Amino acid sequence: MENRITTALSAAITTLLRPLVRLLLRNGIPYRTFSDLAKRVYVDVATEEFSIPGRKQSKSRVSVITGLSRKEVLRVKRLPKPSDMGAGERYNRAARVIAGWVRDSLFNDETGHPVDLSFEGGTICFRQLIKKYSGDAPSRAVLDELMRVGAVEKTPDGKIRLLERSYIPRRGDTDKIAILGVDTSDLVATIDHNICHPEAPLFQRKVCYDNLPAEAIPELKKLVGEQAQALLENLDRWMSERDRDFHPRFPGTGRKRAGVGIYYFQEDYRGGNET
Repeated sequence: MENRITTALSAAITTLLRPLVRLLLRNGIPYRTFSDLAKRVYVDVATEEFSIPGRKQSKSRVSVITGLSRKEVLRVKRLPKPSDMGAGERYNRAARVIAGWVRDSLFNDETGHPVDLSFEGGTICFRQLIKKYSGDAPSRAVLDELMRVGAVEKTPDGKIRLLERSYIPRRGDTDKIAILGVDTSDLVATIDHNICHPEAPLFQRKVCYDNLPAEAIPELKKLVGEQAQALLENLDRWMSERDRDFHPRFPGTGRKRAGVGIYYFQEDYRGGNET
């Protein structure tokens, strides 16, 4: 049974790594750098999640669990931690501001669409949007960030117009790469949960066909964009009404992070699992 799982995991990891390695090579990341990052994660996870209850995790046990020598465990522990240069914080801040702009009737017109906002003045302006959905973040800095990634633009009359109903940076490689880390991690964590807890699975579905004509793709992309966006906005509205950052008095205990991700994919069919 163990050999079957190892074989299946090896095949799955090989498939998982192909697009990741393609991305790494395209951006000049050599194997040694990837190897050190992988070792660091092995050591961190073994230290934080695989200790014996009631006992401090030792380097010797980490060495046994990971297969790395004690010397190598110590070396990778001393490596500087990678930084996303604030991309994660920018992602969360921008996503909250855009979501508030889309769903809050105060910032919508009579048809429910986000209105163009003046930067300041009155209760319906960009500064008030930032105050409500991004706390004490400087309004000018948030505007600069949203413009940098192509989420908003300035109209000829000087107002600020929302271009995206969700946070999808058109520019800014660090922000797109931050999404790679967060979203892929969430998907893998969901699959891991479903493997370990089949009695209480998390929702994970995919629909895929491998013989679609090229002419059908534009219509499919449009259909996916429209229906997926509508679903996400409905779920966003439901969750925001219960999120205690926005509604501190909402009843309940604990603090959970939960969400739903949808993505579209396409490629030329190559037939089988070519390597």
